[in-house]
This record gives sequence, structure tokens and C-alpha cells, in this order.
Amino acid sequence: SKSPSPRPDMPVRYFIVKSSSLQNIAISQQKGVWSTTPNSERKLNTAFWESSVVYLIFSVQGSGHFQGFARMASEIGCEKSQDWDSARFGGVFKVEWIRKESIPFQFAHHLLNPWNDNKKVQ
Repeated sequence: SKSPSPRPDMPVRYFIVKSSSLQNIAISQQKGVWSTTPNSERKLNTAFWESSVVYLIFSVQGSGHFQGFARMASEIGCEKSQDWDSARFGGVFKVEWIRKESIPFQFAHHLLNPWNDNKKVQ
């Protein structure tokens, strides 16, 4: 499905997406798609339709780095991907990568998340 038209009166949403492997990030960067768990699907689809834009900030678990960020470019559908190594993932959705770079968490330690007890963003 298509991205909703720009809605400047709607909020911008940000999500940190934890990946189990760097290979999944590489696949996403090559193909412009992502897949997540069913619980996250509901949150992301809601944000996609209720926000002007949804940014996804990617990090591989245990890496201590962000691997880049992308814009969510479609809602999450029912079609599954054979590219990912886990059967627990749901449908595929399009992402448009904005920046592909490894950035240490320490560069973002000044950012605190008020919706997560003001913990550091990582």
C-alpha cells in the first residue's frame, strides 16, 4: 500500500528497531523492506496512519551502535518475506533508508526518552 499523504498537522514518530543480526540490516538496506514481530506491527501500523512520518532507527542487539535510520514508507501487509532467518516475523513493509552508518550509542547519550523513564536512547 502507499504511504499516506503528508499531514503536517500530525506528529512525527520515532522508533528504535532492534535487529537480531547485521545481516537483516544489510538485507533491508539492499531491498528497502523490513519485517518485525506481530506485536510491533500493530504499534508501527498505528503510528504510520496517525503520524506525518515514522522514522525507524536501527540497532543490532548487543552492537553498542546504531546502524542507520529509515522512513517507514508503507503500512505492514500480510505478505511474509523469506529473506529473514526467523519464522516469528510478520508481514513485510517498505522502508526508505536515509542514512546507513554505524554510530556509537555514546554519541546519543545526551538524548533521553521521556516515555521510558528518561533513560538514554540506545
